[in-house]
Amino acid sequence: MSYILPRLLIVIVAVLTLVAPVRAEDATAEAVEKVVYHADFADPSRFSSMLASINNMVNEYQQTLKDYDVRIVFVSYGIRFVTADPLQGTPFAEDAALKTRRKELLDRVKGLRDTHGVKLELCEITREAARLDPEKILSGVARVPSGVVRLAELQHQGFAYLKIQ
Repeated sequence: MSYILPRLLIVIVAVLTLVAPVRAEDATAEAVEKVVYHADFADPSRFSSMLASINNMVNEYQQTLKDYDVRIVFVSYGIRFVTADPLQGTPFAEDAALKTRRKELLDRVKGLRDTHGVKLELCEITREAARLDPEKILSGVARVPSGVVRLAELQHQGFAYLKIQ
């Protein structure tokens, strides 16, 4: 009987040695706050609200020293917010409301990208439908083959999905 206890302790220590590194890796992976915003609408006021929400979120993460990966995926009418091109002759053409606010909104997007590391991704299907030259897209915007597929991929990777109404 006396030899069973030491062997049992050895088995327990061996199991904990194998399990502990996996849990540490899981904790590290979970430590990154992952959020994707879906921008597929034309309304500049709604987009402005979304930018304010993102700014508040990343400020909170920074103040609480949390790592984060926040992204915006632009689909359909969202293309209006990653170019200065008026997109005339397309369904996404600039209207009076956007013309008035475009510079301010683009500056805020650039600020989120440059200051807070927010990643920007544009649906290539939308870009092609708008016949927008890739050179006219805001720098730092990654092009993805399909915006909705990208949203699904990110959700499968554990990203929280947010869409401002």
